[in-house]
Amino acid sequence: MSEVLDRPLDQQDVSARSRLRIIDCDIHPSLHSRADLNPFLAKRWQEHLKAYGDHLRTPYMGTTPYPRSSPLIARRDAWPPTGGPPGSDLAFMRKQHLDPLDIEFGLLQVLDLFIFSQQNLEFGAAVQRAVNEWQLAHWCSREPRLKAAILVGQDDTASAIEEIERCAKVGQYVQINVSPRANEPLGRRRYWPIYERAQALDLPLGIHVGGYGGHAPTGGGWPSFYVEEHQSNAHTMAAQLASLVIEGIPERFPKLKIVFIEGGFGWIASAMWRMDQHFARFRTEVPHLKRKPSEYVREHFWFTTQPIDEPDEARHLRSLIEWVGVDRLLFSSDYPHWDFDDPRFAFKTPLTDEERRKIFNANARALYKL
Repeated sequence: MSEVLDRPLDQQDVSARSRLRIIDCDIHPSLHSRADLNPFLAKRWQEHLKAYGDHLRTPYMGTTPYPRSSPLIARRDAWPPTGGPPGSDLAFMRKQHLDPLDIEFGLLQVLDLFIFSQQNLEFGAAVQRAVNEWQLAHWCSREPRLKAAILVGQDDTASAIEEIERCAKVGQYVQINVSPRANEPLGRRRYWPIYERAQALDLPLGIHVGGYGGHAPTGGGWPSFYVEEHQSNAHTMAAQLASLVIEGIPERFPKLKIVFIEGGFGWIASAMWRMDQHFARFRTEVPHLKRKPSEYVREHFWFTTQPIDEPDEARHLRSLIEWVGVDRLLFSSDYPHWDFDDPRFAFKTPLTDEERRKIFNANARALYKL
């Protein structure tokens, strides 16, 4: 950026027009405090939140279980000078992230209050509505570069559909978000009405890592270390990809677009190979699948880049990109979390200008109709 400012004004203008602007598909806003939701909550639920807090399937927990030593899983430099947690100050977000990195659009991914995991379903429905309204009031209306998602707790399907319909009438949301860690795998029939509405409204279905379903986060049980739990995010996403594909969601909802967010993409090729191999042997068990699983993945799924699995040799990362498909990748930074990916340094392997244009801008622009 400083190199641009050192040039004559006419050259600065040409450089600004030719510079690739970024569409960041994973920015985390935070509540400054839970009182921020009061304007959007009925008095009953304000008092409930104050007196009882939230009631999650993982009990005795008011924050993420891992890591305790890193509040809000955030960068050390992301704490606003005005106070409040990382991601809670729009002016500071502009100064630290949106402006210096030339973010053209940023998609909000709200993690506060774990609405996907609330045991009290009536309270969960109130909170999901409040969070969705808060996104527009505190962020999108004040900063047009930021775009909101409709957050819904998918285990209360009726309330989820009601909230989707309400938000769709507002017309300012660009996708519908559900959690990969809830009561059941995402391909199950109980969630199909959500996918049906997403398809009818032509809104992508976003699946961001996280959530607490009361089950161990790994297939082998409860982890001992944060590094284990963090590693398990990719395993969770791989399991949900298999559930969605093998249960036949892309076949039943052929126009549904599904985005996996913050799960990386290093695991996708092997997941497709394994599903194709098993499909060849067990296809009589799943006659609703008309094509190989990998074909559904390549046509119906998109994957955000963060956290990028970067092998030591750049050519191996190049192979991963080719296996997944450059048209399927969406840049994401995960701002303001500790494993943030800076778009200036995010890929060790060289990208062509066309590949860079697609990953950092064009793919998201087309998918979200920005």
